[in-house]
Amino acid sequence: MAAASRSHYYREPRSPFRRKIMPFKSYWTFAFLIFTASKCLADDDHEMEEFLKREYSLSKPYQGVGSLGSSHWELMGDAMVTTEQVRLTPDMHSRQGAVWSRLPCHLTDWEMQVHFKIHGQGKKNLNGDGLAIWYTKERAQKGPVFGNMDNFTGLGVFVDTYPNEEKHLEAQKKRYTPRTQRIFPFVLAMVGNGSISYDHEQDGRPTELGGCNAMVRNLKHDTFLFIRYVRRRLTVMIDIDGQHEWRDCLDIPGVRLPKGYYFGATAITGDLSDNHDIISLKLYQLTVLRSRKEEEEEEEEEITIPSVDNIELLRLGQTEEGMSGLAIFFTVFFSMLGCIFLIVIGLVVYSHWSESRRKRFY
Repeated sequence: MAAASRSHYYREPRSPFRRKIMPFKSYWTFAFLIFTASKCLADDDHEMEEFLKREYSLSKPYQGVGSLGSSHWELMGDAMVTTEQVRLTPDMHSRQGAVWSRLPCHLTDWEMQVHFKIHGQGKKNLNGDGLAIWYTKERAQKGPVFGNMDNFTGLGVFVDTYPNEEKHLEAQKKRYTPRTQRIFPFVLAMVGNGSISYDHEQDGRPTELGGCNAMVRNLKHDTFLFIRYVRRRLTVMIDIDGQHEWRDCLDIPGVRLPKGYYFGATAITGDLSDNHDIISLKLYQLTVLRSRKEEEEEEEEEITIPSVDNIELLRLGQTEEGMSGLAIFFTVFFSMLGCIFLIVIGLVVYSHWSESRRKRFY
């Protein structure tokens, strides 16, 4: 297939957490920050060229999409092709649909730009459930994770439109703390190794790498999702404000994804529904200069199982962040007790000193 190319000067972010993904408050997370930053500070600027890979891309007029033997893309479930979009699900209850690439992707560095639209008749938080973009070992498998199978192997980026955890807490007459409450829709990413389950009740919190809120429903302008995987670094950005500007969502170094996986897009509805549309999926091959040492390391270390470096530190940082409100309360409480204790000790010492001073004058 002929490939269209475009080149520009690319500057790698010097800090892995330049983008404001989440406030890191713990020492463990600070250690993770220092460790990853030490690698990134050593990176120089790199000349990067991008080539549109048409065989891995989906765009209008969608010729042959879904038909056997005449397209690189396969439709599943309730998905259907129109002249304007690939509709993964209509705004109807209990539907799920998907579009999957038939070709495995063997690119080392790549960038996926997703043009999508989510819209429907439901009011806020009375719609669902969302869509997902996949790069996984398995393909064309129906399941509960936004229309794909659970315990998947690879990368999933989710546009979650329904707050399951919030509704679950409301049913138990509990509430979020101000520091842990999320605004939906919410974009998050997860890397699975075939044995990690997506937690619906907590909206994927236990296994997420990071995320951001994204008000993408019922907008009149175009909405885009940007997924870049380069030099084992995963970056997700969004363009949802109609300003043609990317907004940072998450940026995680040390993400290891094998080659030869499949791209796909899925969506699902339940008791609540929405139209989930894909207008285009455009994949670009990235050519980034590497040092000889980096090339040798990558040749010696073949990635066979998806993973994320220092994932334990990242998870611990997220857990401690979730409890930071309680931690602040106890910190203030015990600080006040300490101050009162010091004041009492000071008064006792002063009273003894005053008494002994008076005795010297008699």
